[in-house]
Amino acid sequence: MGEPAYLVLEDGSIHEGVSFGAGVEGLGEVVFNTSMTGYQEVLTDPSYAGQLVTLTYPLVGNYGINPQDFESSRIQVAGLIVRENCDLPSHGRSDRTLHEFLASQGIPGIAEIDTRAVTRRLRSKGVMLGVLTSGEPDAALRRIQDSPAYGDKDYVATVTSPEEYDWDAGDADLQDAKHRILVTDCGLKYNILRQLRRRGCRVTVVPAATPAEELLAMKPSGVLFSPGPGDPKLLDYVVDNTRQVLGRVPVMGICLGHQIVARALGAETFKLKFGHRGGNHPVKDLSDGRVYITAQNHGYAVSPEKLPSGLEVSHINLNDQTVEGFRHKDLPLFTIQYHSEASPGPRDSEYLFDQFIEMVEDFHG
Repeated sequence: MGEPAYLVLEDGSIHEGVSFGAGVEGLGEVVFNTSMTGYQEVLTDPSYAGQLVTLTYPLVGNYGINPQDFESSRIQVAGLIVRENCDLPSHGRSDRTLHEFLASQGIPGIAEIDTRAVTRRLRSKGVMLGVLTSGEPDAALRRIQDSPAYGDKDYVATVTSPEEYDWDAGDADLQDAKHRILVTDCGLKYNILRQLRRRGCRVTVVPAATPAEELLAMKPSGVLFSPGPGDPKLLDYVVDNTRQVLGRVPVMGICLGHQIVARALGAETFKLKFGHRGGNHPVKDLSDGRVYITAQNHGYAVSPEKLPSGLEVSHINLNDQTVEGFRHKDLPLFTIQYHSEASPGPRDSEYLFDQFIEMVEDFHG
């Protein structure tokens, strides 16, 4: 730890720092997250697959890594960019340092970076490819120029579960649960499964490409389309299956799941300039005017133009007025662009899981 390293961006800018974590190169789309805590959840969130994440909060690693706060089975980011890495964490649950965690899974990190300068560059020019390297910056720039754009790769295929499984299958109390909820794994976070389980549901995770007839044959009480990474325009195989499910069972969509449901109904999506990532994004519920502070992580959004019949906007982002949720006038479905499961917080929107269960109960009588 402490070897000179560089963050090289697609626009040719070079940012010098010191390496930590694994001593390897990392290539990915450079994005920024504005949360003050929750770096372990960020690192293990599959929606960050293929990305180098810049944390705007200046001190990272001060409470270490613990066994409880994983959102998937492994680190998902391509690399981590911080201002200051703390190598002496202080927390009762910590069992290793951030450096040790990254190194154990072959993920590079870079510290002593002016993260404010990087963030301002991304806000001004938009997200772009970058490389973390201890080698020559010119070679890293050539690697970027020879690499495909982030939006050209189907990252869902790299993070989805290879097979169906029940969450906490050994819990005998849930085998006879009133509701069985299927969760499509486009890059889900464990806290979605935890939230459904706390509400007494039997939860089954299915691969993203599971055909609609197989989903319906499982006789679910409802289907939740999960978050995940990448451009929804590459996911026609998920969108087509989704289209066949809508109206036949209650549906909830979160983040990428929101975009997939919207596209299944005929809406369009587009790439945001620098995305929404962090735990402090204000969202307005148009039904009652209430504003919620939300956790977000997405680089794409649904266009409000030419919405299909029956689909209406339910929530908007107060920073840039982008769509943050839909409801349908006739079908049993609603979607949100932000993260009701939070993790990291805030937890203000967990009530949406209650609304989903209420919709399931109303549908089945």
